[in-house]
Formats: sequence, structure tokens, C-alpha cells
Amino acid sequence: MDPQQRLLLECGYEALHRSSRDRRGLAGSLTGVFVGIGASEWADVLRTIPAGRSMFAQTGFTLSIASGRISYVLGLHGPSISFETACSSALVGSHAALCASARDECASALACGVNLILTPERSFRLTAVGILSSAGRCRTFDRRADGYARSEACSSAALEPSAADGAGVALLGSAVRQDG
Repeated sequence: MDPQQRLLLECGYEALHRSSRDRRGLAGSLTGVFVGIGASEWADVLRTIPAGRSMFAQTGFTLSIASGRISYVLGLHGPSISFETACSSALVGSHAALCASARDECASALACGVNLILTPERSFRLTAVGILSSAGRCRTFDRRADGYARSEACSSAALEPSAADGAGVALLGSAVRQDG
């Protein structure tokens, strides 16, 4: 299984748990899972090891499986969608979670994003075509900007309709344009 899927399971469950939702209460709920996952370098790793020929290998690195695995393990019955939009994957997934919540497509939502760098090959290819910064730093809106820098992260947020007591964080809107 792609390590990103394991991180999503851990981080996603932690976000739900910290929002006072226990596993028994989640089972059968209309909680939606919206995952931003930019790539799976795990597929590259699997090509080099015997486990890559296993009948389970395909679900281990397929990006669409990432959201479904969380839904399956926790017994969630809301929408379950993975988004791959490169650098904006987590933003697009979070926006979709907010929209689905606003349209009552789910009672609550879990918005997650993940990116792990498992091999150097993708970075080499991106550097060769001039996409990555030669300095290894993003310099947004700066004359010295010469590309972007890759990074790793996993984050999750449990989204629920506004509480009557005003507890929690209120997000008043979101928008997505081309590539986030």
C-alpha cells in the first residue's frame, strides 16, 4: 500500500477523532471523504520489487483508491472522491468538500491532502525541464523566481455544518480556478 494511503488513514481518523467523532458513531454516517493526492511515486517503487507483481499492488498505488480506503475502513457512506490536480490537489479537494457540505450532499466531510517524495526520479525529470527551482526555493512574486520546490505533507480537516454555539472555525467561502 502506498505510504500516502496509510498517512491519510491516520491523519484523517485523527481529524475526525479530534472533532469529537468516535469510530462507532462514524460507521454508516453520510460523511464524505475528499482527498487531494498529487501523485503516487509508490508505483515507481513497486516496479522494482517482487511485491509489485502481487494481485494487491494495483489498489496499493491507484490514486482513486485513497479516498475509498478511508471510507471503507471507517464505514462512511457519503461521497468518496480523490482529486489529482498536481500542486492544487488538496485545495481542490477541500473546495469540493465545502461545496458538497453546502449542498447537503453529505452530513459532514473529511478534507485531506497528501504528498510524499519517495524517489528522486520525478525531481530529476522536473529539474531537467526547468520546472523546479535551481535554488530549491519558491520565490513567489519575486524577480528571482525560477520554479517551485517540492515538499511533503499530510493534512486533514473535519468539516461540519456550523454549530449553533459558534464553536469551531467558520469558513465563509472558497473558489477554485484553473489549477487551483
